[in-house]
Amino acid sequence: MTDTTDDIAEEISFQSFEDDCKLLGSLFNDVLQREVGTDFMEKIERTRVLAQSALNLRLAGIEDTAELLEKQLTSEIANMSLEEALTLARAFSHFLNLMGIAETHHRVRRVRNLPQLSRSCNDIFSKLLQGGISPDELYDTVCKQGVEIVLTAHPTQINRRTLQYKHIRMAHLLEYNDRPDLEFEDRETVIEDLVREITSVWQTDELRRQKPTPVDEARAGLNIVEQSLWKAVPQYLRRVSSSLKKLTGKPLPLTCTPIKFGSWMGGDRDGNPNVTAKVTKEVSLMSRWMAIDLYIREIDSLRFELSMNRCSDRLSRLADEILEKGRSQPKFPSQQGLSLPTQLPISADLPSCAECGESQYPKLEIPVTDYLPINRQQSLTPRGSSSSSSQLLLQKKLLADSQIGRTSFQKLLEPTPPKRAGIAPYRIVLGEVKEKLLKTRRLLELLLEGLPCEYDPWDYYETSDQLLEPLLLCYESLQSSDAGVLADGRLADLIRRVATFGMVLMKLDLRQEAARHSEALDAITTYLDMGKYNEWDEDKKLEFLTRELKGKRPLVPPNIEVGPEVKEVLDTFRVAAELGSESLGAYVISMASNASDVLAVELLQKDARLAVSGELGRPCPAGTLRVVPLFETVKDLRGAGSVIRKLLSIEWYREHIKKNHTGHQEVMVGYSDSGKDAGRFTAAWELYKAQEDVVAACNEFGIKVTLFHGRGGSIGRGGGPTYLAIQSQPPGSVMGTLRSTEQGEMVQAKFGIPQTAVRQLEIYTTAVLLATLEPPQPPREEKWRSLMEDISNISCQKYRNTVYENPEFLSYFQEATPQAELGFLNIGSRPTRRKSSSGIGHLRAIPWVFAWTQTRFVLPAWLGVGAGLKGVCEKGHADDLQAMYKEWPFFQSTIDLIEMVLAKADIPIAKHYDEQLVSENRRGIGSELRKELLTTEKYVLVISGHEKLSENNRSLKKLIESRLPYLNPMNMLQVEILKRLRRDDDNNKLRDALLITINGIAAGMRNTG
Repeated sequence: MTDTTDDIAEEISFQSFEDDCKLLGSLFNDVLQREVGTDFMEKIERTRVLAQSALNLRLAGIEDTAELLEKQLTSEIANMSLEEALTLARAFSHFLNLMGIAETHHRVRRVRNLPQLSRSCNDIFSKLLQGGISPDELYDTVCKQGVEIVLTAHPTQINRRTLQYKHIRMAHLLEYNDRPDLEFEDRETVIEDLVREITSVWQTDELRRQKPTPVDEARAGLNIVEQSLWKAVPQYLRRVSSSLKKLTGKPLPLTCTPIKFGSWMGGDRDGNPNVTAKVTKEVSLMSRWMAIDLYIREIDSLRFELSMNRCSDRLSRLADEILEKGRSQPKFPSQQGLSLPTQLPISADLPSCAECGESQYPKLEIPVTDYLPINRQQSLTPRGSSSSSSQLLLQKKLLADSQIGRTSFQKLLEPTPPKRAGIAPYRIVLGEVKEKLLKTRRLLELLLEGLPCEYDPWDYYETSDQLLEPLLLCYESLQSSDAGVLADGRLADLIRRVATFGMVLMKLDLRQEAARHSEALDAITTYLDMGKYNEWDEDKKLEFLTRELKGKRPLVPPNIEVGPEVKEVLDTFRVAAELGSESLGAYVISMASNASDVLAVELLQKDARLAVSGELGRPCPAGTLRVVPLFETVKDLRGAGSVIRKLLSIEWYREHIKKNHTGHQEVMVGYSDSGKDAGRFTAAWELYKAQEDVVAACNEFGIKVTLFHGRGGSIGRGGGPTYLAIQSQPPGSVMGTLRSTEQGEMVQAKFGIPQTAVRQLEIYTTAVLLATLEPPQPPREEKWRSLMEDISNISCQKYRNTVYENPEFLSYFQEATPQAELGFLNIGSRPTRRKSSSGIGHLRAIPWVFAWTQTRFVLPAWLGVGAGLKGVCEKGHADDLQAMYKEWPFFQSTIDLIEMVLAKADIPIAKHYDEQLVSENRRGIGSELRKELLTTEKYVLVISGHEKLSENNRSLKKLIESRLPYLNPMNMLQVEILKRLRRDDDNNKLRDALLITINGIAAGMRNTG
């Protein structure tokens, strides 16, 4: 069950939730009655009743009878035909999704109905003031806060986007059904609409039939912005501003943005050969297109709203100038507004036409001389050959003729423009803004199409400051004209959107493995007869890199001959130089382990910028990218502080950070690979210590630090409730700044609808604020750290002995879980393994966690923990651990998260997988692991002082139990289908049935990887 469930379980009103579950279940039963017939409906109901009865008996402690019922259920499922198994899997999968929709709706209902939510701005701001923080300190800290939420394309969102949208529509219908003023006929209409949506969902294929491209993934991220965050951000900022004004007397400054957004979609090339330099450039242009398109829609609404005449002298003069300029310029048909598409060019996500046929999007034949490139990096010439002057004239005439009819029609739709500035001056100014936005959007379309594009830079928007200037002028004019109430409405919302989203919506991070940069430098130094870079020791590498970074000449010859992988690395740096920091965010180095890994990227970046600048004859656009080392394995985490100290001891690097990045060093810590490497407990402790060491290293050199948390969605990959995660960081590690990834299904769960997005943004803001002004307590005494080391060492040894040292474990894992079949889900563009090896070491963390989540064993989140806690308790330290739990937020959150996972694990289900799927000679491994799970449960309860798991979160426990009558049969069905498929692995229909069970279990667990 997903961690958003954990985050919001307290915000569920159970009576209303159960009422909606009954409503949706009843409507779905009616649909199924029509679709599959009465006989099969009886079979579905019998399966559910058997599962519910067995569950009730287990809860009552009558284990033997429960086991008999489960065996009967297993037998009946085994006797089903493939068609029956497929239909049953689909039915139960949809039941579980409908319960998820009811949950989503009730999160919204709870937020709407409570007068003051915990962890809201009002709540936390008030508590801080009551705790002695001054109003000025509170105000300044909020205004300076810098949180960035980075959406990634990690393949954990299992639902097709089509179904996600249908689920959201059903949640909206449930919300509408809550209205007390609905007439009987209106309520009947809502029910009919729900039936239509449910029928549509049932008749839609649940499975993705092909892998998404990186551009598909990027488009999904942009859709989250368009559908939800675009609406949520102004609402969230209004809440922050309103709370500040009420409690400190000052509103949030209009262009202040405590939270921004970043993306890895189309930029994360680590182990994904499908993300190329070309893809990154296309995604960046597509993101710009979407931003401009959204701004055009907002400007249209504003022009309608701001119809008043009274304005400031400054705005009046600007309106006069715009009108005068319009009169003095001749209007040829070819200069009128082009007929503009309302959606992205179809070919935006495809390779060039030469590779995949002609684009379906109509191309406009526009002469080369009319435009300049958007970033002025290069001039794009028409495909084919150069045009003569007579051909250019002919093209212009054809274009002009083609536009006459369209322009006349457009005039019918547009209001007649004012003839003098005294009438509707705001409309005149905003009309000019819209004109420039339209031209900018068209230019981006031409660039995406690969068409010729030359232009006058004064006619287009390249930066958010350029767009903000006229909007702020309108705002100041309204304020000075006694129309502040209008200024603080739609116009203020638009200004805040521009300040938050800029011209790209989400700046794109680039990520690549450190070894790829070393290989590129090795090829360059070999080509230049300077030796082999990869054979040098660290000191020699640093000496070479520092010397080259201080130089002013490019290192890489323009005609260098290198292999395709090295060329791709160099092409990526060239694209980064062309786009610059206006479009891109950070350059993240995965598997970083040395200072030279960071300087290598700095050198390749510098070299590409020099080359591009030389071709342009002027500096590259915007600034250099932040270079961010990512420490992932336990070994690298332990060395993180030393690497940062070494980096900052280099004068060139230290001065570079101060000059180009405002004295901020960003460091990323990875939760997924460290957890797979050493187990969840050891990973948590090593991450805590690494952050302490990195903060100390930066403080020694007077450099500020921003920590970037690479968290997954599941607890096994560092996930967990947002508030709890931020509040348990080491003191001093959250000083007003934070970056954090949100991945896969978490993006949809947290930000998929505006109301939940507003709530999550508030939680991020208040959690970071609290961690900054009232940092969590460090361990009270050195003994506690020593005990953590003991637990970690025992835990890690147990984990590694099981996973990596036992030669039979890999085979057990492959038999006991559907890991081998997960690749058929088509949920991500990247391969499931970093390298072509069958070992667990090269398996990515997501399928590792995903596979164990399917069997309900959730092994990665708890394995080794019980051994560690038992070892320390048996040495007489149980009282110390209980004190640590009560007084140390980090230790408490670690234990609470493990307890949360244990409540979701199911030993009888995991045992069923072993008995049915695992070879007899390996079943002993599963038996030992189940004993280890019980040991973990025992000692977690000893330390927390709870009598039962989830005792402190009864709402979560109730939510989990409500899904089990559908979830348990899905697991049994999956086991049966896996047995059949492993005897007949070419049966596509069996594979479809298995994938549907995977979907259904993911919906029931509310979690994948």
